[in-house]
Amino acid sequence: MSLSAIQPLMQVEALEKWYGQQLGCRNVNFELYPGEVLGIVGESGSGKSTLLNCLSAQMEPSAGSIRFDVREQGLRDLFSLSEAQRRVLMRSEWGFVHQNPRNGLRMRVSAGANVGERLMGLGARNYADIRQQSLTWLEKVEIDAARVDDLPIHFSGGMQQRVQIARNLVSQPRLVFMDEPTGGLDVSVQARLLDLLRSLVTDLGLSVIIVTHDLAVTRLLAHRLMVMRGGEVIEQGLTDQVLDDPQHPYTQLLVSSVLQP
Repeated sequence: MSLSAIQPLMQVEALEKWYGQQLGCRNVNFELYPGEVLGIVGESGSGKSTLLNCLSAQMEPSAGSIRFDVREQGLRDLFSLSEAQRRVLMRSEWGFVHQNPRNGLRMRVSAGANVGERLMGLGARNYADIRQQSLTWLEKVEIDAARVDDLPIHFSGGMQQRVQIARNLVSQPRLVFMDEPTGGLDVSVQARLLDLLRSLVTDLGLSVIIVTHDLAVTRLLAHRLMVMRGGEVIEQGLTDQVLDDPQHPYTQLLVSSVLQP
């Protein structure tokens, strides 16, 4: 079945964000489909983080629209929803994996409780079931069940990131936002985490929007790629096409590593 026959999961039209007179991003247009991974790349200050914050409803855009296929409601403009409705969306249909896991975890609460809290936020109250699901998801992200009661502050950065991933995925979201999920980790840990992410995304059929400066991450994970510079999308297309045959001079520099992202 062609994508044209499938309703988009997210539809973005003419999106803009300004900070007073300073441009965050503008003229962003794309559609994201179920099971698709979209990578957003660019150097620091390119607007990719601003865009991610708007898409995940953490920041209201100055103009344009973001529509999401809300369960049983169809495509709805995010900012026509009430704040309470958006909070429900964030807890249930979305996940957000931060670059620094300390921003996505409660460091003084056990690994299992961090995962279980997400379920409790959706109304789960059976302690035995919550604990079992927490154990199951910690094992899925390759954390030994014996560490379920350990605090994240006693885990390595890579292990903390795995707990954050489990916390996000336990509620079976349809869309996960990722902000530099392997940033700050050493190369060997990055590789193992990327392999895990690729397996989870494929096995669960997740839709993902991932912001990164690392083209190797997008090569491995993303079906489509958007390149940003100065707040605007300067090139987008299938990941292999963009990386193997970049058309815009900036993308050519980015790919050839002449310009360091």
